[in-house]
Amino acid sequence: MSDPSPYNGAERGADAAVHAAGLLAVPAGCLLLALRAPFPSDPGLAIALGLYMAGLVATFACSAAYNLAPAGPRRALLRRADHAAIFIMIAGTYTPVSVLAIGGPLATALLAFVWTGALLGAAMKLLAPGRFERGSIAAYLVLGWVGVVALVPLSRTLSAGQLGLLAAGGLLYSLGVLVHLASRLRFNVAIWHALVLAAAACHYGLVLSLAAP
Repeated sequence: MSDPSPYNGAERGADAAVHAAGLLAVPAGCLLLALRAPFPSDPGLAIALGLYMAGLVATFACSAAYNLAPAGPRRALLRRADHAAIFIMIAGTYTPVSVLAIGGPLATALLAFVWTGALLGAAMKLLAPGRFERGSIAAYLVLGWVGVVALVPLSRTLSAGQLGLLAAGGLLYSLGVLVHLASRLRFNVAIWHALVLAAAACHYGLVLSLAAP
């Protein structure tokens, strides 16, 4: 499958603005999280947060590199990395939430399922680009929402505000998928990425509140 053609100038400018906001916010957010979280006293938490931050940085960096690149073979390669990084961010976001808010065998099983699915999905995107496009969208959604199996322990551990951040992030990501699929909608790519940024901000707020209350 060939790489999609870049969008027009106005849409490209809007998308560039969204990515610029993300590229400024993500490093700042990661720095704040690193400064406030008790890394030295809790190696397990350090690993969980490291995976989360790595997924966050990879997703926004790869997205900016791909979506703002000119058409050509290099852009097609960047598309692979962009789509693979989404899987890693999903699993990375699950990791600190599972460690801090779920715990026990359920957290272990959930992380095993999500990371296995994410690594397989990322490998598929890198090695078989353009195949199973609809299947990969379904995989993003399944991995993103499988956490509902932990709703009971989450409802006991999280405050109403934290549950709201968790739910809002999931709904914004899912709405972003619908906007992404609406290819005839003007500025759909910029709107989609703005929704992703807003969703990531919700989940970042949750992770920060859990790791550095």
